[in-house]
Amino acid sequence: MNIRSLIAVAAVAAVAIGGAVAVATNGLGATTGLTANVEDEGADCPVTLPGTLTANAKLPDPFTKLNGTRIASTSDWRCRREEIKQQAEKYIYGTKPARPATVTGSVTSTSITVNVNDNGKSASFSASVSLPSGTGPFPAVVVYGGFGADTATIRAAGAAVINYDPYTVGKEGTGRANKEGAFYSLYGATSTTGLLQAWGWGVSRIIDVIAQSGGNILKADAMGVTGCSRFGKGAFVAGVFDQRIALTMPIESGTAGVPILRGVNAEGGQSLSSAYGEQPWFGDAFGSFTGNPNNLPVDTHEMVAMVAPRGLFIMDNPHIVNLGPKSASVAALGGAEVYKALGAGDNITYWSDVQNGTHCANRPEWTAPLQQNIQKFLLKTGNAPGAMRISSSAAGNLSQWRDWTTPTLTPTTSSPTASVSPPTSASPTTPAPGGTCTATLRDGTRWSDRFNTEVTVTGGNNWTVVLALTSPQTVSSTWNSTYTFNTSTRLVTVKPNGSGNVFGITTLANGNFTRPQVRSCTTA
Repeated sequence: MNIRSLIAVAAVAAVAIGGAVAVATNGLGATTGLTANVEDEGADCPVTLPGTLTANAKLPDPFTKLNGTRIASTSDWRCRREEIKQQAEKYIYGTKPARPATVTGSVTSTSITVNVNDNGKSASFSASVSLPSGTGPFPAVVVYGGFGADTATIRAAGAAVINYDPYTVGKEGTGRANKEGAFYSLYGATSTTGLLQAWGWGVSRIIDVIAQSGGNILKADAMGVTGCSRFGKGAFVAGVFDQRIALTMPIESGTAGVPILRGVNAEGGQSLSSAYGEQPWFGDAFGSFTGNPNNLPVDTHEMVAMVAPRGLFIMDNPHIVNLGPKSASVAALGGAEVYKALGAGDNITYWSDVQNGTHCANRPEWTAPLQQNIQKFLLKTGNAPGAMRISSSAAGNLSQWRDWTTPTLTPTTSSPTASVSPPTSASPTTPAPGGTCTATLRDGTRWSDRFNTEVTVTGGNNWTVVLALTSPQTVSSTWNSTYTFNTSTRLVTVKPNGSGNVFGITTLANGNFTRPQVRSCTTA
């Protein structure tokens, strides 16, 4: 995966350098940018969940598909991740609805407003913004509840802080039958989706608004999320379920956060039944598993894996057993195996080797890795490797929890994604007229369903593509190109109309369908 624009227009442009495409890839298209242009890149993957569950005291194998076969290549992870996602929604967190029909709002230097309409219902909420010094646009970190995060270091590193009150989206203190907040105003007070998923849905809508704002203040392709304690649970779930989030940083999340569900009860952490009953954090369906987590077909090491290959910095406290730090370290170690298999082992950090045992304290041990993660994943100016700094007093043993091995996945390099940002007022390197670029559309159904509403048809199989149709973007005719679409091979060829035109493949997304991948490019 690569940096993709989130400005309601998904543009993937290939830069011609000496007749070639400037690309570096590990099979996921991974370069210095790892986010997607949609919440869920695997939404088009066919998934049939099994009708019965089999008890397993070990952690489920993240590499084994529902049909019993193991994934063999890095490209297989996209649909394997979708299988894990749908199981996690069904049994642990509740369903995260697809992007609503309409999301509008505003972004200023001090605030973000979000207005959502879906299924004839509407809801609104807002968040405050604190910018760092300097000139924007800035990357941004969504901070849950204004509690526990080192916001001074975040801003000093060059990222804005979005102060998000998750209670406006999903209120605590309610019963499961009368949930309240913006999410439940849209999807019903009896929705079986838990608060953690609802809170993450709110973060996704904030990203939607930033993506549509023009990118003058905040950068939607450089988003992080963090929070401590219950808000650490929420930050973790937000990063798990939205692939546009470049950096996920849960702090001391405890049960319902990072720790493996199979381990917290035995470790002496907050029990599953206690966490389920304290607040409706989990989805309602999880109530069936509080006493027998071995029946779960997934566990949180696979939630860690769902963040891969994006940045993940887990901060934990080994001094409070109730947080389940041993179980959290096992989740991190287990998920790190997927990071390694995808060639992204340096993108995950787990750090519980700290002296201060105060819950949600800002710790000096975390300052440098926090700065490094922001530089690497949000500013794209650093490349510090991740680390596993596990306190010896709360070190879990992954080997006791798994009976599977980590495969060597074959890198998929046939369809790399060009490592450039979408076009603005200045063109990338421009080929001579007649240059072509071919791409594969991975999600032909949703692409074709929306295509004719978002382009101007000029006849035959050729279309003139307008890059920006939604305000406040400025539409420029100089960015028009001619597409030829082969319906049988699902290939699109782009021929630039002349000098000053983008050399590559561009599709309009509105955040709703899978990006194309550049397959090959030549110059005339």
